[in-house]
Amino acid sequence: MTANFEANQLIDEKSPYLLQHAYNPVNWFPWGEEAFEKAKKEGKPVFLSIGYSTCHWCHVMAHESFEDEEMAALLNERFVSIKVDREERPDLDSIYMKVCQMMTGHGGWPLSVFLTPNKIPFYAGTYFPKESKYGMPGFKEVITQLYRKFKEDPEHIAEVTDSVTNAFEKLKQKKAKERLTIDNTHKAYKQLGRMFDPEYGGFGAAPKFPSAHNFMFLMKYYHLTGKKPARQMVEKTLKSMADGGLFDHIGFGFARYSTDEKWLVPHFEKMLYDQATLIMAYTEGYQLTENTRWKQISEQTIEFVLREMRNQEGAFLSAIDADSEGEEGKYYTWTEEEIFDVLGDDLGDRFSQVYNITPAGNFEGKNIPNQIGVNGRKVATSHKMTLEDLQDEMDAARLKLLEEREKRVYPHVDDKILTSWNALMIAALARAGKVFEKSQYTEAAQTAMDFAEKKLFAEGRLMVRYRDGELQNKGFLDDYAFLLWAYIELYEATFDLAYLQKGKNIVQDLFEYFWDDEEGGFYFSGYDSETLLTREKEVYDGAIPSGNSVAVVMLQKMAYLTGETEWLDRVEEMYYSFKDDIDGASTGSTFFLQSLLFFETPTKEVVVIGNQGDENRERLLSELNKAYLPDVSVLVGESPEEIGEVAPFAREYRQMEDQTTVYVCEHFACQQPTTNVDEALRAILG
Repeated sequence: MTANFEANQLIDEKSPYLLQHAYNPVNWFPWGEEAFEKAKKEGKPVFLSIGYSTCHWCHVMAHESFEDEEMAALLNERFVSIKVDREERPDLDSIYMKVCQMMTGHGGWPLSVFLTPNKIPFYAGTYFPKESKYGMPGFKEVITQLYRKFKEDPEHIAEVTDSVTNAFEKLKQKKAKERLTIDNTHKAYKQLGRMFDPEYGGFGAAPKFPSAHNFMFLMKYYHLTGKKPARQMVEKTLKSMADGGLFDHIGFGFARYSTDEKWLVPHFEKMLYDQATLIMAYTEGYQLTENTRWKQISEQTIEFVLREMRNQEGAFLSAIDADSEGEEGKYYTWTEEEIFDVLGDDLGDRFSQVYNITPAGNFEGKNIPNQIGVNGRKVATSHKMTLEDLQDEMDAARLKLLEEREKRVYPHVDDKILTSWNALMIAALARAGKVFEKSQYTEAAQTAMDFAEKKLFAEGRLMVRYRDGELQNKGFLDDYAFLLWAYIELYEATFDLAYLQKGKNIVQDLFEYFWDDEEGGFYFSGYDSETLLTREKEVYDGAIPSGNSVAVVMLQKMAYLTGETEWLDRVEEMYYSFKDDIDGASTGSTFFLQSLLFFETPTKEVVVIGNQGDENRERLLSELNKAYLPDVSVLVGESPEEIGEVAPFAREYRQMEDQTTVYVCEHFACQQPTTNVDEALRAILG
């Protein structure tokens, strides 16, 4: 960043990304009417640059072009320039990214879009070097030609903008005549099988993203169908990711994606949402397989998040950059000499064997510690050690290296609090707390939820972002749907019915702000949000599941927990709304497809009436918490009056003989109640 220039219009913003550009010589504006009014008044096109603070190529373009006085002079003379943080304005990012994909066939960040003063795009791209190179046009050339076109050929500009608005009109979903069925899940399973990399795990070629929702779908698909390849795809990929450099073997946590097929060389940036969804995936993997390695990876990732991505108030920070001191991965990589300097010769030698450390390195002359192809038992035997002793020694070595690493310059941290991503982490911590019986995880989730309830609402409306005491932007579908997920997970971790009631309130908000009364499904932005080029309805699961995918799964779960079966009617309506989208790309909406697995097949609803602390009640719940039961809903209360407040269908369910009493139902048809815990477990677990 060049600090010799006066501050521009971004100086009063709270976004770390916008503040990174506050002293650029470019006269940046935040998104808002002031910028567009200026463009109209001066007859200038708008240059819209969308990125985020931990984006490597955003930094590169900023350094090459936005900190350059010559480029800034051209932009300031010919354009009105707007900077947007995609994490604060996912609505803008999604719309203009679609434009870029329509125009160029690809997308990414930084996103560079050129608009008319009425916000309609006429050209889009991603990263541009300052001068033409890499077979790419230079930014200087691009803005010169576009400005000339805007001024000299308004008819061409009008043709392009008309085609964009027409394209968005055609993208609007219409209800299909038929609905999605369980056959769509079979189709997705087969497609994932075709895409699967049998050697290294994952789906498709490099770069490889974790996409945890694919594993969540496959585990549930295996649970329902017993098809072993579904489970094998999950286990292979969970192992490959945990062995590779995607996982930080020194400080824990996962990087955003792998640049190669082996999961060896990551893009070193760490995102909160990846930690949350992968904690979920590894926790579910442990429930399904009882493989303690998955429990260990989940707990290590939680350890990292609580240590490095949580603020003093218990809320979670957004991201940690890949770069430090201007170099990607510098914080995370080691020369062999550095390893031996810290650990000494003997321990250094054993560590190098376990973590593939070599003199040549595996990344630009340095080493990314990894365990690809390592057989720990063989290493232990070769040193006449037990595997357990070797593991203990490696833990001690790791702590020494972590201590040494902490002396390095730490990467930039984007410390804004995003509601949707915090909700994902709350859900993940609550799930892990329940499954691993670790109260500290559940308490961390509760603390973060307390923060959300106190700080992330304004006049009853959930907001997108909190930083330095400031809230910004009315919440989108993701914020509400993910918060509903968090409430459900907290309820299932604590069986505190207050969380379920709050979940019911969020369901009402979802329908009030986002539901499409004509075509079904949820819009991304609320009816009271800023009017943009289009009001999107998204079902594609990208790095994280879409708001509609999470909403349909959680609505179904809430219906089974509370007996509010009219919500299942809305779920079914969504199967018509998104049929065409999902028919066209089943593997693009695997989180959504989880709901189909349990819509047409029998589910179990369990109602437990018993006093908190009662031995039978606690034993039953402990067994249920550990088991992998995606098709079972458990409602717990001390009295029918208490439980009936949240779930009216259970109002008549009473204790028998003053003992914990269990009602097991299938699709709301109930068996005879029992006070025998073993009998109840047999009925539930099958």
